[in-house]
Amino acid sequence: MKLSLWSAYFFEMSPEEVVEIFSRKGWRLGELSVEHSMRLMEQGDPAATAGDFLKFASDPGVCFPQGHLVFDDDIAGPHQDEVVEELTQWLDLYLALGITAAVVHPGGHELAAQDATPERILEAQVRSFTRLTDHVTGDGLVICLENVSGAGQSIEDLWGIIDACGSDHLGICLDTGHLNMAGGDQAAFIRKAGPRLKALHLCDNDASSDQHLMPYGSGTVRWDRVVAALGELRYDGLLNFELPGEVLCPIPVRLAKMDYLRNVAEIMFGGAAA
Repeated sequence: MKLSLWSAYFFEMSPEEVVEIFSRKGWRLGELSVEHSMRLMEQGDPAATAGDFLKFASDPGVCFPQGHLVFDDDIAGPHQDEVVEELTQWLDLYLALGITAAVVHPGGHELAAQDATPERILEAQVRSFTRLTDHVTGDGLVICLENVSGAGQSIEDLWGIIDACGSDHLGICLDTGHLNMAGGDQAAFIRKAGPRLKALHLCDNDASSDQHLMPYGSGTVRWDRVVAALGELRYDGLLNFELPGEVLCPIPVRLAKMDYLRNVAEIMFGGAAA
């Protein structure tokens, strides 16, 4: 299994500066955050930008096989055509970067707020995701639906979208913090996701809010069940930690936390994190 950290753990830094710190601390894998994806998008042509960044990151041996697509607007909302168009441009960047798992929120919350039927919400979601999967057909990238509150909260919600789209380019991202807030069973989610589980957001909370904490602090996620279920599934994607709740401290403290997190991960996963 492959230990990974969300790049916006250093949100105030450039993507290149994050690469340098990851390399110095011995972290070779990461998820390219929304913030850092946006900075790369702002540089212009995705292919040229990706080529320059890949060359910069490859020298110290750092790689971002996972990325998080922008989620400010509802992909199944009233402006879904514009949102899908923006996301296709992000996917072009991700394809050029060699990203294989692109995490996205399934949307539908605006329709849900209008008391739309589940069937109407699913129809809007399928319309958008069919366009996105058509855009990456023939490539190795999988668009991973993340469990979030609302219309994409349960594993059944996510499977409903995948089944309706019928594309091998759709997968699932488990956010352990979101599921903990919803009172869900982590192990059951992982088992039901099965081989479609292609990405993880590992984080903790006490179920009162989305605190994005490290494991085994004040949170209540049953990590023993998460680890056991991932082992049963033989999950081979990134063990990616998404930790906005750990960044409100000086950078030297964050660097020390990276060492601590590596030690915790090695204990959790039996030394399999590499």
